[in-house]
Amino acid sequence: MQQRPSPNSSRRWPPVAGDAEGAVVPVDLRRPRRIHVVGVGGPGMSACAVLLAEDGHRVSGSDWRETDALDDVRAAGVAVTVGHDAALVADVDYVLASTAVADDNPEVAAAALGGVPVLRRIDLLPAVGERHPFISIAGTHGKTTTAALSAVGLGGAGLDPSFLIGAPVASLGAAAGIRSGRNLVLEADESDGTFLVGPRAAALVTNVEADHLEYWGSMDALVGGFARFLAETSGPTVVCVDDPIARRLGDGVGALTYGVLAEADVRIVDLAHDATSTRFDLRTPDGSWHEVRVPLPGLHNALNAAGALSLAFVLDADVSAAAAALQGFAGVSRRFEVLGTVGGVTVVDDYAHLPSEVRAVLAACRSGGWNRVVAVFQPHRYSRTERHWSEFGAAFDDADVLVLCELYPAGEAPRPGVSGELLLEAVAATGRTSPLVWRPTLDDVVDFLLDDLREGDVLVTVGAGDVTTVGPRVLAGLRERTP
Repeated sequence: MQQRPSPNSSRRWPPVAGDAEGAVVPVDLRRPRRIHVVGVGGPGMSACAVLLAEDGHRVSGSDWRETDALDDVRAAGVAVTVGHDAALVADVDYVLASTAVADDNPEVAAAALGGVPVLRRIDLLPAVGERHPFISIAGTHGKTTTAALSAVGLGGAGLDPSFLIGAPVASLGAAAGIRSGRNLVLEADESDGTFLVGPRAAALVTNVEADHLEYWGSMDALVGGFARFLAETSGPTVVCVDDPIARRLGDGVGALTYGVLAEADVRIVDLAHDATSTRFDLRTPDGSWHEVRVPLPGLHNALNAAGALSLAFVLDADVSAAAAALQGFAGVSRRFEVLGTVGGVTVVDDYAHLPSEVRAVLAACRSGGWNRVVAVFQPHRYSRTERHWSEFGAAFDDADVLVLCELYPAGEAPRPGVSGELLLEAVAATGRTSPLVWRPTLDDVVDFLLDDLREGDVLVTVGAGDVTTVGPRVLAGLRERTP
């Protein structure tokens, strides 16, 4: 099984299936194939399985435990087995495996022994793109929501693209799907260079910040990857002018720009937002004005919507029709997802895990008119915490009550001196006078919240780890105490 090289590796990049020594094993999806997906319960593999099944392939899958995601996979016609067995890969053309699946997994090992190509997502995408050229959305943050808005907006404008997105999209009914249009809206992942593979008919960059440097090695290398992403796109490119690096990269390829700055080609004006929505007027380069209302709060979501509508413009779609479709946008899992309101307390969950993302989410909460913003933040990964901990100090200014807990390692080995308490130190150093609470475990967090929350509060749980379980537990506790 191949290991993903860094951009500085001597091996050819991007790799292709079976490329351990540079040999090419083609992935051909031009006719129906028999494909088995290992780790099909994960977000990435479940979306790929659904996409392949809807594209006419005979798909099976396995995972080590039952999860809610498997219900959606089964609904798409995928035969799912809980547990792993070498017999599951008999008579298959390809095995697709999550990067979390080890080489000694019974199905992966049997496939390798039997000469069946074992693919990762990065190997699959070029073959998918041959059939459905990509409209790729990339960036350090905002790409999931922007991709989802793009798929919904372009669908409303009549282009009806297929889509492959990193989280379920309520308006689309899934994270992936095949539709009648020629193209596929892809959330393009820069974390391991995957965004560079596959044919891109159009591309958008939301922003570029220092992240995933354990893969790229340096900020210069990461920026160079995004430059390639834009330069190797065959069709129109779009960037957010409000982000200085994206703006500079866009200058190099003549990209259309969007944002709130006066020099934006597609400009947001008269922005207003409340607890549940964002409203603005959008001026496009042809001199037209479009009224936009998206049921998502915050400036960051206005930018996400403007990016989606900028894609509609460069693809010659009806921007007004796309904007109208966005009015009914029902959100993306874990992206300012309102989980419910009990006893006057609203509970929101968000995937934000970088300082600028956290700041944007809390600003959206602050604009919502709640009495107090109560935030729970769980740092994500030792490597990310070590790199960014000092930047988090001022990221929580809009939280009236801040609860910090121990970090979520996401499979990383511990690093000396790195823990969630580093953030406690960073926030304390800002001279914060509002409540700052340390509760190391999620059980401790839930106990504190059930004692502290009151009518008129918004609770927002923030982070890319299992802090997402806190919201439902708090809602259940609030129901028990509400008459």
